[in-house]
Amino acid sequence: MTQALQPLRVGIIGAGNMGEHHMKSFLKIPGVTIAGIADERLTRLEQLKTDYHLPYVFTNFIDLATHPDVDAICIATPNKFHAPAAIAALEAGKHVLCEKPLARTAEEAERMVRAAIRSGKVLKTMFNWRERGDAQTLKRWIDEGGLGRVYYAKAYWMRRSGIPGMGGWFTSKELAGGGPLIDLGVHVLDMAMFLLGEPKVVAVSANVYAELGPRGRGAWASNHWDMSDGQYEVEDLATAFIRLEGGTTLLLEASWAYYGAHGDDFGVHLHGTEGGAQIDVKQYAWDDTLRIYTDAAGRPAVIAPKLTEGKGHEIVIRAFCEIVRSGDWDAHKGHDGLRRAQIIDACYQSAQEGREIVLEDIAARL
Repeated sequence: MTQALQPLRVGIIGAGNMGEHHMKSFLKIPGVTIAGIADERLTRLEQLKTDYHLPYVFTNFIDLATHPDVDAICIATPNKFHAPAAIAALEAGKHVLCEKPLARTAEEAERMVRAAIRSGKVLKTMFNWRERGDAQTLKRWIDEGGLGRVYYAKAYWMRRSGIPGMGGWFTSKELAGGGPLIDLGVHVLDMAMFLLGEPKVVAVSANVYAELGPRGRGAWASNHWDMSDGQYEVEDLATAFIRLEGGTTLLLEASWAYYGAHGDDFGVHLHGTEGGAQIDVKQYAWDDTLRIYTDAAGRPAVIAPKLTEGKGHEIVIRAFCEIVRSGDWDAHKGHDGLRRAQIIDACYQSAQEGREIVLEDIAARL
């Protein structure tokens, strides 16, 4: 049997839409089987067991994370359970692919990375938006020197009205860790840091606002929320000014609900010494979303590259399986997810304390 077809038995923790979506992507890969799924909702488990002919279902994720018939775990739960599920799986000798964010806090993310280092297994975060065609095309342009030295950047995900599951786990500080900053902001933060080549973060200054959600405003149009149904404990808009090593600055914005022109739009803008670029995505479009600004014959010029869609989650899942099968695991211990968690954590601390936070003061060296 070739290495590419080495059998890989995957357990899915979290039986929601995302968990099922990931399961379908794993099943497209030759030699990969779904060993089981875990979720506290027994009816949902029984449905998936029947639909996908699963050998095992568990209401306790620890039972799946430590099961001897599982080689790798994919975590698609509320953020609160990322760390305990991942650590249990890693300590049981399983590889782990975890939905973003890696954890609610930097401290939780650090414990996950330490567990990966101790176990020698793979820990990977589901950063799928960097796999978009526009991001990959722009990354190649940057790596070839097309922008020169980037000195200012902006990353944003601004949603006019779309607080997810108001009154549910997304709006619980305990379960989610935060609002749009940790939910949407982490995606575009990852895109920006990926494009910039993983620069060191020096300091952050941030603020968060909860102006609409607590008043029952800003839900998805189909989700009319009765304030008595649950609590709103997180922000609905966040903004951060991030200082990077070398003098580059990054402005980060994220909202679930605000009064403004955006619908459900995200992007990254980069401004360099030799050129600039903008990724602007409206309503999850993938075509015609990238513009590169340069000079041609001494005059301003704009390039609109032809783009491919990219496969997002599926590419990340395929890459995870390839890494596991390769046996070369040393460079895959979740450090990028940890770095994002440290930045998000510092942003929340800055907002709470009303001051700039220096990352060196709080970031563990792993």
